[in-house]
Amino acid sequence: MLLSEMKKGAAGRISAISAEDPLIEAKLREIGFAENDAVELAHIGPLGRTPVCVRLNRTLIALRLDEAKAISVSLDP
Repeated sequence: MLLSEMKKGAAGRISAISAEDPLIEAKLREIGFAENDAVELAHIGPLGRTPVCVRLNRTLIALRLDEAKAISVSLDP
């Protein structure tokens, strides 16, 4: 499932980071996103699901929708 499709409060682990734009993928990796990291969708913006606020290893990070679409997540059971 893509991070952009998750419901508020859902949690899981990053299974892949892949974007058509290599700059988006590089940015996500530079700010700390990596495969197997635990993530939780903490907040969804009111306008078209953007921005989304993600809890990544005890840090809150705001992402645009196109950035959230580049992150695949395996949801926790």
